[in-house]
Amino acid sequence: MTAKATPHLEFAPPEPPGMGRAWLVAVVAHALLFLALGLATAWKTQPQTLQAEAELWSAVPQAAAPRLQEPLPKPEPVPEPEPQPTPPAKPTPPPPPAPDPALALKDAQIALEKKKLDDKKKEAEKLKAEKEKAEKEKAIKDKAAQEKLEKAKAEKEKAEKDKAEKAKLEKEKLAKEKKAQEDKEREKKKAAEKDKADKAEKAEAARADALRQENLKRMQGMAGASGGENATGTALKSSGPSATYAGRLVGRIKPNITYPGDMVGNPRAEVEVRVAPDGTIQSRRILQSSGNKAWDEAVLRAIDKTEILPKDTDGRVPPVIVLGFRPLD
Repeated sequence: MTAKATPHLEFAPPEPPGMGRAWLVAVVAHALLFLALGLATAWKTQPQTLQAEAELWSAVPQAAAPRLQEPLPKPEPVPEPEPQPTPPAKPTPPPPPAPDPALALKDAQIALEKKKLDDKKKEAEKLKAEKEKAEKEKAIKDKAAQEKLEKAKAEKEKAEKDKAEKAKLEKEKLAKEKKAQEDKEREKKKAAEKDKADKAEKAEAARADALRQENLKRMQGMAGASGGENATGTALKSSGPSATYAGRLVGRIKPNITYPGDMVGNPRAEVEVRVAPDGTIQSRRILQSSGNKAWDEAVLRAIDKTEILPKDTDGRVPPVIVLGFRPLD
């Protein structure tokens, strides 16, 4: 008779040496235990009658008082009890069959495999729960970080927008101020030009009036003329400047000349100056250039700076004067 092959599961770990003997001892021990339990539950129970006695006594004997005698009621007839059938004796249960060692071994392996599968399942569920928890925490952290980034971005955009708006307002303000300043300067220049034109018009009118008055005086009589014997004019006296008047004018203007460079040679710049009767310089222009533009412009700036020319010895100022300026004179 060949020994029955023990079933072996595919994923079960290899059996360590000596496991067959240990399983055999365990199976025998369990069989003996089951046999003993079966024999122990087969004993018969027998009824037990409890008996007890009691004595009543007193330290000093006393006579009891006679009790009230009452007529006793007529007893009712007691029915005779019917005979009870004797229950049949219970048969002794047969002892349980001895367990099959191979079946017990198989059950034990199945239980072990089931326990391993349950452990793996619990471990997998635990890992899954931990993974879900980690993913949930990561999602919460990522969401918080994203919200923080979006908030920082919104604040940055708001700050840039406010800065741009502020710069725009500042630029508009500066533009308005600049325009107002330009308008003010334009009005001021316009007023100055108007004032200058008014002054020139008044000066021209005054000069025309002076000439008219002079012509009237000349027409009224020639007896008081102051010209020489060979004079051919018709005025009471010469209207030209005195011999030293041009030198006086050059001496008046030249201190105002500012020439920054070094002069080569001694060139002469000839300038025509138009003057009002009160000596106010109305205009000036270069009649003949010195060949040095810087010297010409320095002479014109000096004339503008002088503004008013002194009167001649006769108390008058010629309307047009031509002056020459040399740097070394």
